[in-house]
Amino acid sequence: MDLARTLTEQALAEDVDPLALVDEQMVPAMDEMGRRFDCSEAFVPELLLAARAMKGAMEVVGPPLAEAGREPVGRAVVGTVQGDLHDIGKNLVGSMLEGAGFEVRDLGVNVPPEQFVAAVKKEPVHIVGLSALLTTTMMAMKATVQAIREADPGGEVKVMVGGAPITQKFADQIGADGYGVNAVEAVALAREVLAGGR
Repeated sequence: MDLARTLTEQALAEDVDPLALVDEQMVPAMDEMGRRFDCSEAFVPELLLAARAMKGAMEVVGPPLAEAGREPVGRAVVGTVQGDLHDIGKNLVGSMLEGAGFEVRDLGVNVPPEQFVAAVKKEPVHIVGLSALLTTTMMAMKATVQAIREADPGGEVKVMVGGAPITQKFADQIGADGYGVNAVEAVALAREVLAGGR
């Protein structure tokens, strides 16, 4: 992460266009890590390192992008549902979404449905990502999806779910718009949802 920050600072000091840094270097690098993960050439630890590096670089390049008026490709809210304190998967998805150009608001862990709803109402959000690792918190995920649907009856906000006990069947049962088996798939799904593919 520190090396990524340093290299990004050096590039900006050398007048490299921040937009080009993101679009031509950072996003392709994260896409390549996703490809390697899918092909079992990279594993979760490497994906986590890449996500942390991306996060550090984005902290440096974010302010110049904002000054230039660049809009994010989409806005996402992520969090681990109420009763669950696990955050590795959620953190990985959030970092990879940032790497893909999304503005991400991370609500943390043990997030009640009302907090997700408040985040959706606070500012325009395209995607909400819900994570659960425990089977005992799957019903909290269901309650959260229902609360978001009630707060957004027009279905403008798309809800993606994931986590070890979650399946496509469960996602369909609770009315989620999508299910990602891992962080790489979650980013691809977010892009598809944003493009109106779901």
